[in-house]
Amino acid sequence: MKNIRIIIITIIAAAIGLGAGYLLFRSPAEQHNLNTGVAGDKNPAETTVYTCSMHPQIRQNEPGLCPICEMELVPLSDASSSGDPLTLQMTLDAVRLANVQTTVIGEKGQSSKAITLNGKISADERRAANQVAHVPGRIEKLYVTFTGELVQKGQRLAEIYSPELVTAQRELLEALRFQDVNPKLAQAAREKLRRWKIPQQMIEELEKTGVIQENVTVYADAGGVVRKRLASVGDYVREGEALFALAELSRLWVLFDAYEDDLAHLHTGDVVAFTTPVLPGRQFSTRITYIDPVIDPASRTAALRAEINNSSGLLKPEMFVKGVIQAREATGKQLLVPRSAVLWTGQRSVVYLKVPNSIVPTFEYREVALGEALGNNYLVREGLMAGDEVVTNGAFAIDAAAQLNNQASMMNRQVMVEGMAAPAAPDFRESTPPSFRQQMEALSKRYLKLKDALVATDSLAAAKAGEGFLEGLNQVDMGLLQGPAHHFWMGQLNAMRTHAGKIAKAKNVEEERKQFDFLSTLLIETIRAFGTEGHQLYIQHCPMAFDDRGADWISEETQILNPYFGDKMLKCGVVKDSLFTPTKAL
Repeated sequence: MKNIRIIIITIIAAAIGLGAGYLLFRSPAEQHNLNTGVAGDKNPAETTVYTCSMHPQIRQNEPGLCPICEMELVPLSDASSSGDPLTLQMTLDAVRLANVQTTVIGEKGQSSKAITLNGKISADERRAANQVAHVPGRIEKLYVTFTGELVQKGQRLAEIYSPELVTAQRELLEALRFQDVNPKLAQAAREKLRRWKIPQQMIEELEKTGVIQENVTVYADAGGVVRKRLASVGDYVREGEALFALAELSRLWVLFDAYEDDLAHLHTGDVVAFTTPVLPGRQFSTRITYIDPVIDPASRTAALRAEINNSSGLLKPEMFVKGVIQAREATGKQLLVPRSAVLWTGQRSVVYLKVPNSIVPTFEYREVALGEALGNNYLVREGLMAGDEVVTNGAFAIDAAAQLNNQASMMNRQVMVEGMAAPAAPDFRESTPPSFRQQMEALSKRYLKLKDALVATDSLAAAKAGEGFLEGLNQVDMGLLQGPAHHFWMGQLNAMRTHAGKIAKAKNVEEERKQFDFLSTLLIETIRAFGTEGHQLYIQHCPMAFDDRGADWISEETQILNPYFGDKMLKCGVVKDSLFTPTKAL
């Protein structure tokens, strides 16, 4: 019995000790939970919700991939709206998670752009020549026999046996016999020999001695390197036929290919420094002397030509070269923004600015106009000022958060301050007769057939549905409307006829979808103004239509069936709003 009492006392003492230790050494968070009566586990109401930046209708309580587009889900609670559609507030944790980094941009002096060019060495076409035979005949001997041999002007090249030359010499000797009677005859015979480039010395010797030469020596009319030998011993050649192709290589051309995007920065007189792998460590410099006015349609490049002195003979035709031109942009101050700060959205460019002196991290959406790329920067034309602090890392994460909050972003420009909301359609619903609203209901059914045809990417069905919508427009009794309501309907009617008619005559589904966008906007405004009778309609929105400009359409159900992409992105879109007619109070 005594032992039992000892055991019970020992257990009670141990329990008291453990309780005292817990009270003395518990964590501050546990103390707070105890003092406030809040459980240690996370409140279910504070569970992070994850969503898709492209499909905000997706919501789940754990990270993963979007079941529609398979993009990584992001926390919905990481960003909040400040009331300004152009600014986004983020938590410190979200900023750290996105690794947001910023840079203050400033003006710089004259800026330059390094343009790299590929090219090759070429012989100067103006210094190239063909050595021809001036008299017809048979080649008896060649003094230059191989390609690459250096030829000096006036050097002997070949011996030609020419029966025509023999005849011409005899004609001269005969003409000399009658020179007293007809001196012009002898002069004509001499001129014939001179046109064959017979040396004057040979003509004088012929007149003096009367000895006819059967062979004539061909002398080089110009110096250069033999690029090609075109005749051999024993060949019969005609007058003017080429014997050798010569090129003078003391000055060469350097031909570069410049892409059309760089041509605006290149001018004759620009200095180009170039190297060739054949001569490592050697750099050459020259100036652009000619820019080809025509672009090669296959390579989209234009040829640039420079000239260089090659008296040393180091450079040779067909050598590959790589050149660099430091193209000057403009003098004066230039505002540059880092490449990493720019989000490209087709024709638009977007940057995010850190809002100064904000209590919580706040970023502003800004559309900018950019100039050319200068190294790792872009030239700023419009939209930024010196001293602006732009986001250079994490801008895409900020933009995705803005999209989730229905704020200005790459894929959502409809909340821009400039024209932030389209002018509201007038509201004639209270005064619109029910019979006219019933006609709007019938018109919407014809519209839905057109929408379904585009969902199926059926161009023929869409054209037929466009004709049906036109018929529905013609059946509307506009006499039911009076005053401003009648005038508003007339404006909408004419515009809807135009776009429905273009759908009926369109040649392809792309054009039908373009006109369907305009028609949808008009019908949404019309139904907002007059209302409908019958079931509720929904306005749905695709943010990726027409190069991310976005587009709306009307549906009779909340399920997304995208008419702008069809099967390609059938489920892409969100329910944006609903169309309904308020019931009058009894």
